[in-house]
Amino acid sequence: MTKESSKAPPLYPKTHLLAASGIAALLSLALLVFPSSDVEAKKTTLSLELESPAEQLTQEHDAAHAVQATNEPVESPFAQIEDSPQEPQETAQAAPAPAAVPAPVAEEKKAPSHREVIVSKGDTLSTLFAKVGLPATSVHDLLASDKQAKQFSQLKHGQKLEFELGPDGQLTSLHSKVSDLETITLTKNDKGYSFNRTTAKPTVRSAYVHGVINSSLSQSAARAGLSHSLTMDMASVFGYDVDFAQDIRQGDQFDVIYEQKVVNGKAVGNGPILSARFTNRGKTYTAVRYTDKQGNSSYYTADGNSMRKAFIRTPVDFARISSKFSMGRKHPILNKIRAHKGVDYAAPRGTPIKAAGDGKVLLAGRRGGYGNTVILQHGNTYRTLYGHMQGFAKGVKTGGTVKQGQVIGYIGTTGLSTGPHLHYEFQVNGVHVDPLGQKVAMADPISKAERARFLAQSQPLMARMDQERATQLASAKR
Repeated sequence: MTKESSKAPPLYPKTHLLAASGIAALLSLALLVFPSSDVEAKKTTLSLELESPAEQLTQEHDAAHAVQATNEPVESPFAQIEDSPQEPQETAQAAPAPAAVPAPVAEEKKAPSHREVIVSKGDTLSTLFAKVGLPATSVHDLLASDKQAKQFSQLKHGQKLEFELGPDGQLTSLHSKVSDLETITLTKNDKGYSFNRTTAKPTVRSAYVHGVINSSLSQSAARAGLSHSLTMDMASVFGYDVDFAQDIRQGDQFDVIYEQKVVNGKAVGNGPILSARFTNRGKTYTAVRYTDKQGNSSYYTADGNSMRKAFIRTPVDFARISSKFSMGRKHPILNKIRAHKGVDYAAPRGTPIKAAGDGKVLLAGRRGGYGNTVILQHGNTYRTLYGHMQGFAKGVKTGGTVKQGQVIGYIGTTGLSTGPHLHYEFQVNGVHVDPLGQKVAMADPISKAERARFLAQSQPLMARMDQERATQLASAKR
């Protein structure tokens, strides 16, 4: 046996011995620093496997991912220190949870969509269609499908259009509210689009307002909550007795009960004045609307006398008297003394002019210095003239007839005129008289056959105005 053969081969490579020596040193140090119980507890959290086979490492890695797929906490594949290397391998080889297989996804169909657009300045139906992604050809198809479809092209600022689009992105219906009472709809069918109009039926109730004139009637009425149209109606009702161009004074008062149209609790419009009271210069006038058995409506005083007289006091509402009747006035253009046989009412250009009474149109055309003129004949006794008009109202022509209060033309400055105004003349048997001082006869009062029915309607309205006014005064004193 040779000397070389007598030497036992090393059991471990040198590198392994060095590693083992290092580990032993670390463990000795741990025992000095930590109690033994802590070392036991930490045993499952520290892994220092030596020469773990590559296959085992792969299996452990795969097992860790399989456990993660089940959403359970997973320790590191190196978190086991066991005497037997088989146990971690068996754990690693445990059957992993089967991976979830996604269910086949059915092809999604685009759901119908609802779009809304608000009409802005400069918008057209084409621009609104473009905003919701519809081509210009859709506008043509829609408008050509029904004669009434063109109403959708009559857009108003702030109007809302509602589009319903099908799964294919094509328009199935178009809906719009054109007023508080009316909506229009176009719905797609086999032949194109069908038009439908829906009109809501409002509830009618009565409303009351009271006002005191501090500046002008229109401003005071608006402040009290009376609309412009109802203010004009009130002036028309009392226009036979009150000259709203020159008689109104600060402190004058009015009470009005009128019909109000309501939809879903919202006021959407007004009906006629049912009763009114107007106090001018300390004198109070009352008016009640009454419809007789034949269906004719008119206004009467509380005791049944007609508010309607042969002529209204002023043919222009709320105008300013710029020149009165005079036989010795100096003409502003001719610059010489010339009788002014009428009254001038100054008002903005285009202000409506009303016929003072029922009559036949003797002239609707040019008349010398009067410019555009209308002359009306009222029976055999009276004649009125309206000069310097901007133009004539539709349907007013020579040989025709007009009704009292009907608009016959508009304020202008034609002929010998220094500014927009109406020159108004009044003749009795061919003689010019001052229309502001002319006394006119009253129309017929309530007939005896209608009187009981009239009082049954008028008395509750008068009582309500008294009650509403008393309630307001009591509230103001609190």
